[in-house]
Amino acid sequence: MPKQKSHVRFHIAALMLFAIVINYLDRTVMSAAAPMIASDLNISPQAMGWIMSAFFLSYACCQIPAGFLADRFGQRKTLAGSVAWWSLATAATALAKSPGGFIFARIFMGMGEAAAYPCNGGVAAKWFPDRERGRVTALFDSGSRFGTAFAMPLVVWIIAQWGWHAAFFICGGLGFVWVVWWLRVYQDPEKHPSISEAELKYIRNGQVKKDGIDNIQPMKWYQLLKYRNVIAMCIGFFMLNYAVYFFITWFPTYLINERGLSFTEMGFFAMLPPLCGVFGQWIGGWLLDFVFIKTNNLNIARKINLVGGMLVATSIAFAGLVDSMSIMMLLLCISYVGLAFAGSAIWCLPGDIAPRNMTSVLGGIQNTVSNCGGFLGPIVTGYIIGSTGSFMYALIVSGGACAIGALVYLFMLKDIKPIEAKNV
Repeated sequence: MPKQKSHVRFHIAALMLFAIVINYLDRTVMSAAAPMIASDLNISPQAMGWIMSAFFLSYACCQIPAGFLADRFGQRKTLAGSVAWWSLATAATALAKSPGGFIFARIFMGMGEAAAYPCNGGVAAKWFPDRERGRVTALFDSGSRFGTAFAMPLVVWIIAQWGWHAAFFICGGLGFVWVVWWLRVYQDPEKHPSISEAELKYIRNGQVKKDGIDNIQPMKWYQLLKYRNVIAMCIGFFMLNYAVYFFITWFPTYLINERGLSFTEMGFFAMLPPLCGVFGQWIGGWLLDFVFIKTNNLNIARKINLVGGMLVATSIAFAGLVDSMSIMMLLLCISYVGLAFAGSAIWCLPGDIAPRNMTSVLGGIQNTVSNCGGFLGPIVTGYIIGSTGSFMYALIVSGGACAIGALVYLFMLKDIKPIEAKNV
């Protein structure tokens, strides 16, 4: 084994990033194609809300089982199976011909995508020292912004060339390429053939909690729900997801139906908020590690991002109140930057708080509750649009959710440190 320190963890980080890029590309195809699908198949706003939300129902329900499988059997197998599953479901969506068919395909897709974030949270806890966790978490979570941003112009172009069916087939195929790459490269640190002793020591000596050395879980997953911090993580993330999934589901329709953009113009404007969010995420990740290194205080390091980001994100509430297209887009871009800034800290919390070898499980619990916001948001928005004929009140509700999330992270989340099993 070479004496010089290797940098295998950076290759692992790239794999984590592209997994999330593909994850969000595939889930965003539906929102980008929704105006065309609704027009072709005469689907109402209420029915389209249920189609978009069906994904989040199965996605939320499968989070905890996915996290358990990842911690018990390893992220290598679990994430490979997950990406293959959701890629097949994405391609199969092109075969749907009715709201029921789309709902079935979206449920199937949500089951597959459930393991992505819990697995990545577990991989980050195994492969990176605590002082690098903020940056690597921000990096892989920024894949959600990349996937959302570039899905819009890409899918619009594909649809313009070959129709909306082709968009699902092409985007679904990308996941299988990633699976081959992942299986060729990934192993846990102690088993990886290319890691040096120096890099392994650097990783393990920089961790308060050393995940992955054994598979022993010190408590049952449901015992984690006894802890105040776990409840705060879940509620805060619920509020963030309620707001962020407006951009992933209804935003293209909002730009076309309420703001009068053409389909091609929508493809450009819809990518701006998530693209701005990438920079918010990266700045947030850098700040997380910088503050932690300077203060050695996780409470300060995490809450600056969580509380500050959620407060900035409340600007979404004002976007529907202005007539100016440029001011509206500015407010939505600012809101997405705030959501991404907070998001860089949210996926640090499972690694910060979970007992040893339970990071993926806690990530799954957090993501289960948070995606109930993803499930309810599109439905509530659909009914608001159907009853009022406007998106204004839907945007105000999203802003209110961001304000509640900021208060939860500020007052309910306390003393961020690993849960000790002996306290159960």
